[in-house]
Amino acid sequence: MSDFNDFNNPQVAKLPRHLRQFIVDQNYDKYTPVDQAVWRYVMRQNYSYLKDVAYYPYIKGLQRAGLSIEYIPDLQTMNDNLGKLGWGAVTVDGFIPPAAFMEYQAYRVLVIAADIRQINHIEYTPAPDIIHESAGHAPIIADADYNSYLSYIGSIGAKAMFSAKDFELYEAIRALSILKEAVDAPEYEIAKAEQVLQEIADNMGEPSEMALLSRLHWWTVEYGLIGSLSDPKIYGAGLLSSIGESASCMMDSVKKIPYTIDTLNYAYDITKTQPQLFVTETFQNLIDVLEQFADTMSFRKGGSESIIKAMESRNPATAVYSSGLQVTGVFNDMGIDMHDELTFVKTTGPSALAVDHKQLEGHGKSYHQDGFSSPVGKLKDISLPLENFSRADLENIQIAEGKTGILNFESGIVVSGLVKNILRSADKIVMITFEQCTVKEGNGNVLFMPEWGTYDMAVGEKIVSVFNGAADKEAYEEITHISEKQTTKLSYDATTTRLHGIYRSVRMIRDGKASPEEIPALFSQLKTDFRTDWLCALEMLEILHYTGSYPELEKEIRIYLEMKASNEPDHKKLINDGLHVIANPVTQLITEED
Repeated sequence: MSDFNDFNNPQVAKLPRHLRQFIVDQNYDKYTPVDQAVWRYVMRQNYSYLKDVAYYPYIKGLQRAGLSIEYIPDLQTMNDNLGKLGWGAVTVDGFIPPAAFMEYQAYRVLVIAADIRQINHIEYTPAPDIIHESAGHAPIIADADYNSYLSYIGSIGAKAMFSAKDFELYEAIRALSILKEAVDAPEYEIAKAEQVLQEIADNMGEPSEMALLSRLHWWTVEYGLIGSLSDPKIYGAGLLSSIGESASCMMDSVKKIPYTIDTLNYAYDITKTQPQLFVTETFQNLIDVLEQFADTMSFRKGGSESIIKAMESRNPATAVYSSGLQVTGVFNDMGIDMHDELTFVKTTGPSALAVDHKQLEGHGKSYHQDGFSSPVGKLKDISLPLENFSRADLENIQIAEGKTGILNFESGIVVSGLVKNILRSADKIVMITFEQCTVKEGNGNVLFMPEWGTYDMAVGEKIVSVFNGAADKEAYEEITHISEKQTTKLSYDATTTRLHGIYRSVRMIRDGKASPEEIPALFSQLKTDFRTDWLCALEMLEILHYTGSYPELEKEIRIYLEMKASNEPDHKKLINDGLHVIANPVTQLITEED
């Protein structure tokens, strides 16, 4: 099984540079025999329970996505299968920023954390892992209505404005999830990280568009239920991949609420089980609610309120003039009149101009390296927006290439200089370039002086849209924020390596590559040297139970596990659930479904 790094899935091949930067090799060989056993245990438990409560036929979905109950999925195999459904998959290092995560979905690519949870977090981990991403999202991808919603919320999310606080929260969540999934992380470090996260969460202020959209994503894609309030089914990946919460969520103690736009009012905590869940009757309802929210977002509203959101983000955003010109940069200033209408906008640092998401030649961030500013609005005493002027209309106000002209805006801004170029796109004027130009506000404040060079004036009556990121991401070479905090790369001491060897031997016996005659010695070694382990003993018991060999040893191992369940509260449910699946073979259930 090789690393997937050649982008030969059609959807993955379409990914732009700024998304490819998050991709890491799966490194399939890093998965230990214990990791494989954890996958198998969780998947068998999932199927044993989810066959009755999952919305989509679980095994059929797994098979269509290229997954099995027996082995951690190989990314290439997944891509071969997902490609037939119009989707792809990539592996990443833990949590990635929400905007990037959403944009992957818009490209119809699943983001899968390459790591797998540790055995001590087998029921649930706050860190994204391959169980959650592949066993949670992938089985339902084959449902056309669901995957349409998944890609649509991704496309909306890719445009959502975020605040600087959102980045702080992301970093805090990532740091905590890494600590919680690390082996032997000091409790005081975890407690400190939890405190940092709580302090940031308590001081977020008004939630940004991204924060609100993340709530809709959480209560649908991650923790959604579908059907009726009295008999809902699970479709959320967080529930499908949690052997603990997939069962507890159906209890009456977890309130079930109809999914509406009011779901925006419910924040969530990734470190805790959810006190309530939301039930949608259909996937179409998810799209309807998303449309309601999208109508409130900057990319559909534009105007001064949207520019303010861009300024608060302190990251590259794009403002779209009514002419179609797109201005990308870090917005740091604007002007408004007494009616809260924009009079000018200003960016700082590298900026770029585009039309239809294609950067204008000569107007990249190297040319506009110090920022960009331009008026917004109509000309004084003229009802026709400047972008709609014909050549004759321009001549009437004495604006022509090679001639000196003056533009007086309703806002009081005056632009005067030598007209160098008038740029049109389709039937709209999008930009007028001046030399020897002066730009002043009505109060005499100077916005541009001749000695500053060429002045490129954007044309447009209004800012009709503002969205996160660059208009032409490839040309802008937008590098999305990547955390410096990396997930823990595990190393194993000699004792743990010996335990891996026992797990490997048991796997070979189950696969028919070794004899069950080895189990007595393996169990003797396990119970002597690895008293805290419970999963390998379950695997041994399963083999003996199915093959009927060594009945006395089967009885001994069963008693051994029952004693552990009685004496170790943390393992009681895990062991008992494992014994239940052994008594009710998953392989038989799979055959019956097929």
